[in-house]
Amino acid sequence: MITTLDKNTALVLIDLQNGIVNLPLAKPAHEIVANAVKLVAAFRKAGLPIVIVNVNPAGSAGSKTRKDAKQPAGGELPAEWFEIVPQIKTEPGDIFITKRTWGAFYDTELHEELQKRGVTGIVLAGIATSIGVEGTARGAFERGYNIAIAKDAITDMFADAHEHSLKYIFPRVGEVGDTDNIIEKLG
Repeated sequence: MITTLDKNTALVLIDLQNGIVNLPLAKPAHEIVANAVKLVAAFRKAGLPIVIVNVNPAGSAGSKTRKDAKQPAGGELPAEWFEIVPQIKTEPGDIFITKRTWGAFYDTELHEELQKRGVTGIVLAGIATSIGVEGTARGAFERGYNIAIAKDAITDMFADAHEHSLKYIFPRVGEVGDTDNIIEKLG
């Protein structure tokens, strides 16, 4: 449950892009996107920053390492794979981050952009729970942000990975609540 949100909290949406939303997911993507849309509307109404993150792993160090999991190389994917889903209405004043690895803080300007705006807390939503969302939560925790995770606005390709993050990782780095709980705390 979310107990409070900092006065200067940003919404950080992770990888709500066409290619990721169309993967086989543990929870229906349309539900995740619908809750993200509700969060965007609430943050816009409150005049708080919104961060739109997408991933393009092309050329990252991780894309060149040995591993069992087969991963697509970013350069082999069509441009629309990287585009944010149309339900998320972005605006020019949003912060746009393209990450090359799991966490949105790693080797990007995200921390600097949030610091320029005096942000001390973040709300996380997006896909995938155990990868991009958890990677970003860990990076935010390491930088001292107060973190809230919208549990009904995240999902994973694997239900057990999703549940592991919710049960064991997120309570150690922040607070977990649902979209309506977060919107209530914005008020």
